[in-house]
Amino acid sequence: MKKIILLGLLVMVSQGVALFAQQTTPKYKESDYYYFNVPIEKIYAYKLGYIVIYRKSGNQMARTYLPEHWFTDIGGKGEIVGLGSGKEWPSMSVFYKSGQFSHVRLQVRRDRSHETWGVVPLNVNIDDYFKDIEDVKLEF
Repeated sequence: MKKIILLGLLVMVSQGVALFAQQTTPKYKESDYYYFNVPIEKIYAYKLGYIVIYRKSGNQMARTYLPEHWFTDIGGKGEIVGLGSGKEWPSMSVFYKSGQFSHVRLQVRRDRSHETWGVVPLNVNIDDYFKDIEDVKLEF
């Protein structure tokens, strides 16, 4: 009789543990988004947007052009996050959804006197570099 009661308790406990495990197991859905984050070596504000110089492999530099309207239009393709005076180094995060460019986020110093901010001379015309830009293609 004791064995039957013990066996019954054991069965109830094991079913309870199995039920509990099913209820607490998180169900993860893999996101369609992925991103690349690169440190910014230099960023230049220009009348038509931003020029971002970043480090790629082999200690070489690459550059990308980001139109101003990406950052000013509602639902645009760009976002600027102002960093304070902490130890975080400015960076650029490029987001892709299902393999296609989605948006870019610049984490830059609010203080434009930071060494990563540069100035484009007034007599320099680089308007052509900002024409027909649809996405960001990072170089590695």
